Amino acid sequence: MGSFSLVHWLVFGVIAILVLGGGRFSNMMGDVAKGIKQFKKGMAEDDEPVREPSRIDAKKAAEPAIEVEAEKLREER
Repeated sequence: MGSFSLVHWLVFGVIAILVLGGGRFSNMMGDVAKGIKQFKKGMAEDDEPVREPSRIDAKKAAEPAIEVEAEKLREER
């Protein structure tokens, strides 16, 4: 019930071509194809060697500004 069959997609495609026009639709598909090609080209260029991260020396946390001593309270029942 929730999925579209092949007939639904064909009807949708025909309506899209009628609304947008044949030339406009083909230009949009050409732009999509160019985008996919550029994406694949960018992914292929991304194969640079991975360098190890430089070591970062951690600094000691700052001392608390105020020292507080808590007193234990005794509850009487």
